Amino acid sequence: MKKYILTIIALATLWSCQTDEAYERLNRDPKNPTQVRADFLFTSATVSLGDQMASPNVNLNIFRFLAQYLTATTYLDEPNYDLNNRNIPQNHWTILYRNVIFNLQDAKSIVMENAELSEGAKRARIGQIEVIEVYAWHVLVDSFGDIPYSEALDADISLPKYDDDAAIYDDLLNRLSAVVADLEAGQGFTGADVVYGGDMEAWVKFANSLRLRLAMRISDVDAAKSVSHANAAIAGGVFESNADNALIQYQSSPPNTNPLWSDLVQSGRSDYVAANTIVDVMNDLEDPRRDDYFRQNLGAGVYEGGIYGASNSFPLYTHAGDAFHDPTHPGILLDYAEVQFHMAEAAQIGGYNTPMDAKGHYEEAIRASILYWGGTEAEVTAYLAKSGVAYNGTEEQLGTQFWIAMYDNPFQGWSVWRKFDAPTLNIAEASGLPVPLRYTYPVNEQNLNVDNYNAASSAIGGDDQQTQVFWDVD
Repeated sequence: MKKYILTIIALATLWSCQTDEAYERLNRDPKNPTQVRADFLFTSATVSLGDQMASPNVNLNIFRFLAQYLTATTYLDEPNYDLNNRNIPQNHWTILYRNVIFNLQDAKSIVMENAELSEGAKRARIGQIEVIEVYAWHVLVDSFGDIPYSEALDADISLPKYDDDAAIYDDLLNRLSAVVADLEAGQGFTGADVVYGGDMEAWVKFANSLRLRLAMRISDVDAAKSVSHANAAIAGGVFESNADNALIQYQSSPPNTNPLWSDLVQSGRSDYVAANTIVDVMNDLEDPRRDDYFRQNLGAGVYEGGIYGASNSFPLYTHAGDAFHDPTHPGILLDYAEVQFHMAEAAQIGGYNTPMDAKGHYEEAIRASILYWGGTEAEVTAYLAKSGVAYNGTEEQLGTQFWIAMYDNPFQGWSVWRKFDAPTLNIAEASGLPVPLRYTYPVNEQNLNVDNYNAASSAIGGDDQQTQVFWDVD
């Protein structure tokens, strides 16, 4: 277990040294956030969340390294799990708290004070904000373990305590249960909604699908609660096809492009190649998604991943696929394939009310992923018949296929690996270190919120990369 603390004073001090905008924020009354429109804050927070989930920039996160989808060519600290050289935990923490959660809290206040909105419209907008906020909170928990939660948004508390990660999950699940009624109460944000453009039925499915994700995350630690929330989410209506996917719709020109394009194309750099971990697994299975996930820069049908954690020559190894070099490539928050994999796990465990048996959901999950990436029904049929892919009911197989499908949702790929312990990931070549099970707490927390940091570190069993978050029990 791990518990890390955000201090509003610590972050504010850091920001005040960086930008005029941050300095101005120190002089604002947090209880009266009237300077910015709610729709702008909602859009900004949603895009910030999507950018953080999609970005391969090692200054911000290393999710694509943690899941071993990519590895590096020259700069080897991050694929060898040195997270503090670039202050990655601090940056991840700051983005989610400041750019996402704080902005969403301001947006909520502005919406509620808007006398021109009907009560139904207010509730619908608050519902959309709530879904994105819950998403951000759960990413923080899954990254660090215990975090500041109950006191983190209180303007009168500068050094908030850390809350137990399992208790936070309980509250997040309850919030998702309650949010559906708000989403159904009226018309929410439309033009400001970069995910669904104001389609409130789609937001209901997103809320229920996110609830299913969290419910299945805790299946190994609280079976009864997992069943209760998963069944309610499924009954309430989850994603039914790829048309329901929760995607960030990026644009063709900066600064509104997918951050992948910024690092793979606009930067002019050659820092990443496909990791041998993912390439070897997909080669063994003759996976039809290889020509979408990867470029054939070594020749037609030839894929060779760079040694994970080693210094790799860019021209000699397989590169990320053409789709990832497109500035308009959508960012994935949650998709239909993921929902089907969760239901496959639920059916495999037993006791859940799933529409199909485990085999049916497993096959539908793979089908959804292949079709999303431009594959054909013929490729789906052939792949599902392959030895090693044909359903056998093991957690190893389910986890491996789930991990493959999360290639462009790398934070979830890392979480899937932590949950299923499959597939076997490589030891980092240069450092010899195993894959981290969590981020360590930010340096600012250790230095400025000392008492709460120490209490949290003790509660989780030590502020270490190999300390497990509460749902990672194996």
